[in-house]
Amino acid sequence: MIAPFKEFFIDFQRCIGCQACVAGCAECHTHRGSPMIHVDKVDPAVSPQTVPMLCMHCKVPTCAMVCPADAIKQDENGIVHSSLKPRCISCSNCELACPFGVPIVDQKKQQMQKCDMCFDRTSAGKKPMCATVCPTGALFYGTMEEMKRLRPHSKPINKWRFGKQLVETRVWVMVPLDVEEMVVDWPELLKGVEGPVDFAMKLKERFQLEGFVDPESNEPLPFNMVNDTKDTEAQFL
Repeated sequence: MIAPFKEFFIDFQRCIGCQACVAGCAECHTHRGSPMIHVDKVDPAVSPQTVPMLCMHCKVPTCAMVCPADAIKQDENGIVHSSLKPRCISCSNCELACPFGVPIVDQKKQQMQKCDMCFDRTSAGKKPMCATVCPTGALFYGTMEEMKRLRPHSKPINKWRFGKQLVETRVWVMVPLDVEEMVVDWPELLKGVEGPVDFAMKLKERFQLEGFVDPESNEPLPFNMVNDTKDTEAQFL
């Protein structure tokens, strides 16, 4: 008998970058020794802040929708599983489509593997490995009532906005009380954009290339001095 599934929460501000979740995830035998979670450095040049990143288990999983072999399945509990080995053709469609950048296609195994919320453990009533070993509670597995009682000064949400697309997830993230959704967007860049080429040009203006410096002043060179060739539409297609 499968145990009732609880909720999974991520509290980004509690992550200390200890990598315990990565080590714990690698211990799961269903992953064959490979961790399905990683810890990202947000902006290492200015801050030590880190964030854990695992599958968000979208309610409408884009990875499954774009799979031409119907290899990615979502179960009745809302958990999106790794691809079925006999079906997966390792085309990488899921890698490209996921808004969170979670699926990983292992070309040696010819299979996409990702976090399945430790199905072998959670289906038996246990916590996922990452939530079990996290020392700060940045990863928490429990009921909604437990989380609201433990963290009264923040609230869980599961809505992410990528441009005009709203994505709802099974995994919750803790945010300040006045936040309703996680917005991943550049409104100032999207304003007046007339297509992908125009957007690419605005990105170039906004984010200067790094690594090219003036040998005399030791200052970063403007982009138009690094590459004075005219951009064409073909470069962005």
